[in-house]
Amino acid sequence: MRKLLFFLAATLMAAGHSYAQKFPVNATKLLDLPVVYLPPNVTVHFISPEPIQYVDISTKQITGDLPVKNILRIRRVVLDSLKAHVFGDTGADAVVTIVGEKFIAQYHVISSPDVVAGSVQTDIEISPAELRPLDVPGVSLSQPELHQYALRLIEQKPEKHLQHSSAYGIKANLNHVYTLGDYIFLDIGYENKTNLRYDIDELRFKIDDKKVTKASNVQSVEIKPEFTLFDTPFFKKHYRNVFVFKKFTFPGNKLLHIEVSEKQLSGRIITLQVAYSDILEADTIPVH
Repeated sequence: MRKLLFFLAATLMAAGHSYAQKFPVNATKLLDLPVVYLPPNVTVHFISPEPIQYVDISTKQITGDLPVKNILRIRRVVLDSLKAHVFGDTGADAVVTIVGEKFIAQYHVISSPDVVAGSVQTDIEISPAELRPLDVPGVSLSQPELHQYALRLIEQKPEKHLQHSSAYGIKANLNHVYTLGDYIFLDIGYENKTNLRYDIDELRFKIDDKKVTKASNVQSVEIKPEFTLFDTPFFKKHYRNVFVFKKFTFPGNKLLHIEVSEKQLSGRIITLQVAYSDILEADTIPVH
């Protein structure tokens, strides 16, 4: 009898251990998720603090899209009369998963027709309490963090100009170069000494050869900023902005050309040349 009781106890312990392995203690349970109600003919918006990278909705009876990069919009799929009669338009529960650059958030969406539409919250701001941090490969700083650091830099008065050039009454200045982790921050400014407003068409960053001869093939590589602090379409007298790039390198026989062009047929083009030594001598942004 003792052997039988011992065998049963061991079996139950093993089963409990196996169950615990399948359902970890720190696993998220459906009952623990924030509840969001979604009655018919109502659209609910989730507002994310970061650009949304990925969304999963666990049922086809709820559809969603991203009208802008940090807003998820969901609504119930309207069934035709035949499907509604056969299956009943009772809605369905779903788990909505939202993944940002450095977080994941999940919600239990209940699409019950019994909920009064007027009492439903239609815009839901994803709060820090609902976020779980993620370590996403290739993302060391989120967009809000880049904005925070760039804003801090532009609040500082430029002490000196690392590089400058002038053309058509406009002076271009490389105010400063900073680094933080895998990112390079370029603080760039323009001074317009004319009475004509400058309407910005393009601001491009290209790595070109220092010396170009007619017989040589020019190899130009354009690089795109990961983040731009301000989206300024024009300036009258002064313009200043911070552009953030993922870490890049180029040999000593090349230069980084910063070229701004004007929105006119005979528009003014101003080019600023940056040597690799200016990048190497960049200051580190203090984290605190």
